[in-house]
Amino acid sequence: MQAMTPLHARPDVIDFLANRRSRPAKTLQSPGPDRATLEPLLTAALRVPDHGKLEPWRLVVLEGAALARLADVTERLGEARGEAPEKLAKARAQFADAPLVVAVVAAPVESEKIPEMEQILSAGAVCLGLVNAALAAGWGANWLTGWMAMDRTWLAEAMGLAAPDFVAGFIVIGTEGATPPERPRPDLASKVAWVDA
Repeated sequence: MQAMTPLHARPDVIDFLANRRSRPAKTLQSPGPDRATLEPLLTAALRVPDHGKLEPWRLVVLEGAALARLADVTERLGEARGEAPEKLAKARAQFADAPLVVAVVAAPVESEKIPEMEQILSAGAVCLGLVNAALAAGWGANWLTGWMAMDRTWLAEAMGLAAPDFVAGFIVIGTEGATPPERPRPDLASKVAWVDA
């Protein structure tokens, strides 16, 4: 049987998606994209499934002094939480060493029709959309979280967020310092079930 090719097929995009590879955040260097370069990537990232058009997310672009402040808050609050020194150093570096971070804030909206989980998944789609847009534009990018993304004290002090808002992802974007080796990928046969009855 011959494979079907729809009228508006984009094999270049399929090839990109089949070969995309996040870049380890620790390998991303300055410069990151400037505002004019970043805005089209942000625009692309917001084109996600959003049942009910609730827009249950927003973006916070973090640069320069803001990243230094978040690194300090992370260190102080992480010590208070009793985080292990090596984990605390990694959490601090997530901000201190980043060229640019876009915090994707999940901001679920009260709705009788749209479940909160569906809204949270939409915020996750924004995270992946931004990583892919950055990679497609030639930047290195990585989607991080860590305890800071859900810790109410950190979210309030560092980002001014109140419940139920939280950070679905800290998207680090910068200049690629090293190309990572390919890693093992999921085995399609072990992850896919074909059901026809």
